[in-house]
Amino acid sequence: MLGQAVERGARLAMLREILLTRGERRYGLDHLSQLRHALQAAWLAERAGCDDAMIAAALLHDIGHMVHDLGENPAADGIDDEHEAVGARFLEGWFEEAVAAPVRLHVAAKRYLCGSDPGYFALLSPDSVRSLALQGGPMDEAEQASFRALPFSAEAARLRRFDEAAKDPDLETPDLDHFLPSVERCLR
Repeated sequence: MLGQAVERGARLAMLREILLTRGERRYGLDHLSQLRHALQAAWLAERAGCDDAMIAAALLHDIGHMVHDLGENPAADGIDDEHEAVGARFLEGWFEEAVAAPVRLHVAAKRYLCGSDPGYFALLSPDSVRSLALQGGPMDEAEQASFRALPFSAEAARLRRFDEAAKDPDLETPDLDHFLPSVERCLR
């Protein structure tokens, strides 16, 4: 039991370090860092009354951007960095599926929402529009039906709405340590 507690503590410390160091990278073309974007997404989830898993997923949804070596804005170079898959692979084994699955599906959720919600595309930032094209564009009806059938698709769509709203250079949030207890409670 003590070994598990030490391992969980080491994992939490590693995530904290990644967010504090690599999170200082710029978030695409927006005027905030990866960390500020992550904090805003987690804050929006917390304010919406979400559980620990959704708060952790919101905080960590773009961890793939922070653990790959493709630079700050690969989409500007026409590269889909597949950060959702990179991030989910990084988190799997450490977290319950209620955290890893929405992270893995949050890009598909953007495509889903763009195809199923006529007003959603208008909410996208210029950087999200650019990356949407690289990620396959809006889903057609058959793709939407397949997405809805996936476990955690509703959570991924909710996460995606937090993600899109978390790009406000003026939104103040609690600091990273405020959200780490939610992350810790979701660690395996």
